[in-house]
Amino acid sequence: MDQDQDQARPSRRAAFVAAGGVFAAGLALAGCGGKPEQKSPGGEVSAVEDLMREHGVLRRILIVYRETAGWLAAGRTDFDAAALGQAADLFRAFGEDYHERELEEQHVFPQLQKAGGPAAALVPVLLAQHARGRQATAFVRARCASGRIAPADAPALGKVLQDFARMYEAHTAFEDTVAFQAWRQSMSDKERETAGDQFEKVERSHFAGGGFEMAAGQVAQIEQKLGLADLARYTAGAVPAP
Repeated sequence: MDQDQDQARPSRRAAFVAAGGVFAAGLALAGCGGKPEQKSPGGEVSAVEDLMREHGVLRRILIVYRETAGWLAAGRTDFDAAALGQAADLFRAFGEDYHERELEEQHVFPQLQKAGGPAAALVPVLLAQHARGRQATAFVRARCASGRIAPADAPALGKVLQDFARMYEAHTAFEDTVAFQAWRQSMSDKERETAGDQFEKVERSHFAGGGFEMAAGQVAQIEQKLGLADLARYTAGAVPAP
């Protein structure tokens, strides 16, 4: 991308507000009973909201994992294994190398440990789950590297996908509602503003532009390849009368 195009790109946080980030902002500010977070004059969203929307991308990958795990459990291996491998590649690049290592492990977790309290007690478990998740990602990538899944690999791959999705759903829920809220409350308004600026710099150094937009676009393409893009497919069935 040339310099003029890069300068024309809105900041990732300002773009999120334009797309409807006010709703997500309300979710992020509701936790722990703390005072509402102050906004900058430009209306940019906070570092906590950035972390939570990145979790949204990762949760969409978990949906891919759960759906394909179900296919594998049923003995189906005729789907696009390369697309599943691309989902694992995206989780590694966006989730592990960037979101976990560069943001959470370098900024969020050390601050939580410094502040102490219940959220600090979560950090060793969160780190252990990061490590286990990286093992799972490596396994998925290896099994999908050829573009097809060997029938003999299907049971183990399905279990890894299912177990990973279960773990990471709980992991992100505890981070969103406990760890990130405690992290926000441990900082002054100025420190929170500085954290947001730091996060944006880290993202641009990793992705030379909007990492969130890139990742959201890639996961949408993966969903299309696997036939998982229609939100209506996830609507629950009819509920029996009480």
